[in-house]
Amino acid sequence: MDSTQKGFMAKFQAVLEKYVVPVATKISQQRHLAAVRDGLTVLVPVTIIGGFAILLAQPPVDASLQPTNFFFSFLCMWRDWASANAATLLTPYYLTIGAISVYVVLGVAYQLCKTYKMNTISNMISVLLVYLCIAGVPQTYTSGEVSVSAIPLTDLGASGMFTAIVVALAVIEINHLFIKNHWVIKLPEQVPPNVAAPFNVLIPGIVSLLVFMIFNSVCISFFGTGITGLIYAAFQPLISATGSLPSIILINVLMTTFWFFGVHGANMVGVVTTPLTTLGLTLNAEAYAAGKELPSIFAGAVNSVYGGWISYFAVVIVILLFCKSSQARSIAKIASVPAFFNINEPLIFGLPTVLNPFTLITFLICNNLNFTIVYFLMDSGFLGKFFVSLPFTVPGPFQAWLASMDLKAILVWAVLLVLDVIIALPFIKAYDKQLLASEEGAE
Repeated sequence: MDSTQKGFMAKFQAVLEKYVVPVATKISQQRHLAAVRDGLTVLVPVTIIGGFAILLAQPPVDASLQPTNFFFSFLCMWRDWASANAATLLTPYYLTIGAISVYVVLGVAYQLCKTYKMNTISNMISVLLVYLCIAGVPQTYTSGEVSVSAIPLTDLGASGMFTAIVVALAVIEINHLFIKNHWVIKLPEQVPPNVAAPFNVLIPGIVSLLVFMIFNSVCISFFGTGITGLIYAAFQPLISATGSLPSIILINVLMTTFWFFGVHGANMVGVVTTPLTTLGLTLNAEAYAAGKELPSIFAGAVNSVYGGWISYFAVVIVILLFCKSSQARSIAKIASVPAFFNINEPLIFGLPTVLNPFTLITFLICNNLNFTIVYFLMDSGFLGKFFVSLPFTVPGPFQAWLASMDLKAILVWAVLLVLDVIIALPFIKAYDKQLLASEEGAE
């Protein structure tokens, strides 16, 4: 870069480091937002189990398919077996994704308790009780002369997620307030801490329960729906806005910019995106289980699978095929295998991509162009939407396929990879030229 470009980059870096990065860091480290992000992150195993349960119970096999060859025979056997055992196979789904809000309220409560150094188990039980009393009220169902009392899963699924977050944060704050001010049942010092801990949350737990149950009754009386329905309706504009293409592009720009400065971009924006992508995945899973059209494009790891995981791998390919710098090639060789499994830190800090304007421009173009293409393909119905959660180390093309159960996803992923290689080529070659000049100067 010439002196003018270096001067501009230095000023740009100074502005971001002074104004943007500190604010973003504070937001990502804010106690309640971090509790939501981390509380939802630990639910990945739950969503994976639920997703695979759906796949087993409802295989993507057309009803008209005939066993004309070995592979089709296998698919037909799977379809018939799943149909005969659907009730059993769907049980893990109903108790995981179908009741995802139960795990959300526990996860968020646990993470917030840790920051306050409060007893986790007793507080989590208190939070769960309050949530179930407003979202899991038993109903009586009558068929002929038979009556059955059951807890409906309606508000315990995706529609209850935001209520679960609100309840978890509010109840833990109430408990913390009471405990901090010693408004609790005081037991003799001889009583072991593990025995005294449940009594510490008894009074605040009763207060929280009364407050939420009274408020829920008032909401039902005046609005015809409880707290869960009101909160879900209130968050609908946010869900719609953040799931739009401009919002996702903005998220990608912010995330890429944070990574440019060596700050974990996913963690920075995760306080906003994690609840929304988890909700989108859950809504899609519920729709798939019900045989309906999947509603959410911004779901699960879709942004990573079709965005950064492709562009990082494209940079590795460009370096290995077209670059001559020993530094770049040695790093690319080391980073190639991890990058295929979506582990990009060796490239980020080894190349580096940190404070590297060549890779910054590459990722800004590739990530946003990729998702724009995918967005319209999904919106048109050509490409399947994500409804299954997978471990992040599953390679990109297989993750795209398995998360959507659409074989076209592999083709789309491959085309985007080729496109990213073409886009990255001039920028990475320019960086390679700079590295070669430095290496020759050092000699």
